[in-house]
Amino acid sequence: MTPRPRPDDTPKKTGSKRTSAKKPAPEDKKPAELPTARRTADETPADERVADERTAGERAAGVRDPAGPVPAGSGGPAVATRPAGVGVGPADRQLLLDGTHHDPHGVLGAHPVPDGVAFRAFRPYALGVTVVTDELRAELRDDGDGFFSGLLPLRAVPDAYRLVVAYEGTVLETEDAYRFLPALGELDLHLIGEGRHEELWRALGAEPMEHQGVAGTRFTVWAPNARGVRLAGGFNFWDGTGHPMRSLGSSGVWELFVPAIGEGELYKFDIARPDGSRTLRADPMARRTEAPPATSSVVHASHHEWHDAEWMARRADRPVHEAPFSVYEVHLPSWRPGLTYRQLADQLPAYVTDLGFTHVELMPVAEHPFGGSWGYQVTGFYAPTARLGTPDDFKYLVDALHRAGVGVLMDWVPAHFPRDEWALAEFDGRPLYEHADPLRADHPDWGTLEFDYGRREVRNFLVANATYWCEEFHIDGLRVDAVASMLYLDYSREPGQWVPNEHGGRENLDAVAFLQEMNATVYRRNPGVVTVAEESTAWDGVTRATHHIGPGGFGGLGFGLKWNMGWMHDSLDYVSHDPVHRKYHHDEMTFSMVYAYSENYVLPISHDEVVHGKRSLVSKMPGDWWQQRANLRAYLAFMWAHPGKQLLFMGQEFAQGAEWSEAHGPDWWLLDPAYGAEPDHRGVRDLVRDLNTRYRDEPALWERDTDPSGFAWVTGDSADDNVFAFLRHAADGTPLLAVSHLSPAVRHGYRLGVPEDIPAWHEILNTDTARYGGGDITNPDPVKPESTPWHGRAASIRLTLPPLATVWLRPA
Repeated sequence: MTPRPRPDDTPKKTGSKRTSAKKPAPEDKKPAELPTARRTADETPADERVADERTAGERAAGVRDPAGPVPAGSGGPAVATRPAGVGVGPADRQLLLDGTHHDPHGVLGAHPVPDGVAFRAFRPYALGVTVVTDELRAELRDDGDGFFSGLLPLRAVPDAYRLVVAYEGTVLETEDAYRFLPALGELDLHLIGEGRHEELWRALGAEPMEHQGVAGTRFTVWAPNARGVRLAGGFNFWDGTGHPMRSLGSSGVWELFVPAIGEGELYKFDIARPDGSRTLRADPMARRTEAPPATSSVVHASHHEWHDAEWMARRADRPVHEAPFSVYEVHLPSWRPGLTYRQLADQLPAYVTDLGFTHVELMPVAEHPFGGSWGYQVTGFYAPTARLGTPDDFKYLVDALHRAGVGVLMDWVPAHFPRDEWALAEFDGRPLYEHADPLRADHPDWGTLEFDYGRREVRNFLVANATYWCEEFHIDGLRVDAVASMLYLDYSREPGQWVPNEHGGRENLDAVAFLQEMNATVYRRNPGVVTVAEESTAWDGVTRATHHIGPGGFGGLGFGLKWNMGWMHDSLDYVSHDPVHRKYHHDEMTFSMVYAYSENYVLPISHDEVVHGKRSLVSKMPGDWWQQRANLRAYLAFMWAHPGKQLLFMGQEFAQGAEWSEAHGPDWWLLDPAYGAEPDHRGVRDLVRDLNTRYRDEPALWERDTDPSGFAWVTGDSADDNVFAFLRHAADGTPLLAVSHLSPAVRHGYRLGVPEDIPAWHEILNTDTARYGGGDITNPDPVKPESTPWHGRAASIRLTLPPLATVWLRPA
């Protein structure tokens, strides 16, 4: 078999170079001025050397011996090394060959010995290795199996030296990776060991850097159960034999600085497992990956220059729960299929600002192998998916949204991870990121693995990941997926499939502590960022501060907002009924106000509600096409007026009739003017734009979202009429009256009790307006109160209520 050159020696713009054959030293540089090796009986004196100064390896490689002076950087005259017993010993040799050596730097490289400096190199497939310093060059002895050694008569280990490595047909010159001190500091190791490294991504993974004056990349990985770790990649033809990493003690971290390796290189870790087998793993901390289905990690350094300083400086000016917060949820790969991050930056900000949303929420952007998971089964927690571009391209998109005045939330998935054999599952041969107890590790719903939140390094991995997205990518908020599955030990498990906690309860105390730590850390480090829990149970204190103990004995989880899944299920159930039956479900629209102030809520009409046979939002509505659109418009305006923040999934803003599919995204053709029903869809989109505009202009709709004084029922029990009417109040007391009439009849002169100190009311939004596709039954003139008591109030007004419509009025 023809040996291949080691790709780690391939010339790079970062410093490696191809060498020419060596030339005789200039005559004025006498050998006596340089250190010389002690001669043995079979060595030739320096002054008797032949003109051909090629090493044996160079001669075997067929390198020509041109005449002339020694090239710059190629060292001084050649000297012989002593064939003393300085080679790698049998035990170390076997460990290196097996890839199970914990301290290769203690064996390889240059080391002082009594008679000089011993040089040892491990270069599989090499024909010869020569050491080059500023003073001399000396060929090392071939010890077999890729090992080379020699003793040079130096007083101390040189500060710098290079290796000239001869392969069949080529000679390459490179720095010796085993001459470098660890490139990871003691403080980093201490913080990693304590599980408190809040900038973990700066310590672990692949970090291009200059170390001891040499450009290269530091590779570090946490694998405490590994018998050994080697680095494999495109630079060594995916054979890590010659790149063993060193163990940095009890930290469980393995490290290797590789000179001349820079951005764009592919790599993985070749791990020797406790059972003697090997596994090739992607870097858990990789900041860039190959595009799936390829799975390699990629060395990355960011060069993006941010232009969102104004946004970042003011995003903490107002607490989120007291600010307008209207969210457009987006699945980036399918919003406009085929667009890259940079192309999305040219279209998405303009679309979102035109519709008036304050934020976008991106379904998970972290790397994931299976697109059908929509990003919810993550393998690359620190890498934006390469499907749409590089990490800097993703930063460009976030930057563009910020410059357009749009905040960016992203879905974050710390609840579980897939079992792919090249990723996190049994990473170093034993359960590491997952819980050691299979009952705790196996997620019963998704066939994935749950994190071990009780292990400090795993908790650190996730907490640092949350801050990473906020700090490196300027993300404004994290919507945390599947919180309920984290909080309960018996989540989706039958009796006998789970073990109670130390108090005999079903709460996952480790997960509670993790979520509290994550929220406290994110809020402390990133003013203005919000965390949002997708939590579907009645867990007490999801949005309560972590140091405030609740009746259950737990501190709050510390989230800023929580998805109101109860409101979503109840309200969608109500509107799906035919109006004639709605009076029997009236309380489904009012029950949310019983608990509306128990948490800080988001009202989510998300991707989960328009897939898997649930139908799109407009298709959930009963009746013919006109009634379906009317119901949808009335429902959206009811939602925008209800206490809580709003979230709407893409495609629902223009009444897409089909369920969403990640394969093709929204049905944009519905908005093509050439399509006959285009006005119907455009009308709904125009309503969403006006809802957002009125919403942002009316502090009554958002300033007191979490304060009971911001809401008052006018009538919540008009079941026979299918009417809901309530007041919202701004911080200064200014009211807004919202009336939803979810019956297909027109009601003239419908009386509603109102505050008596408002001289007149003016209609500012009516979902039955003709431009939205309605029947245009409106209240065009100011409506003045009468002194007729109604609904427990001293004054009342009479309105015309359009069919299947919501009306908003404010003081004229």
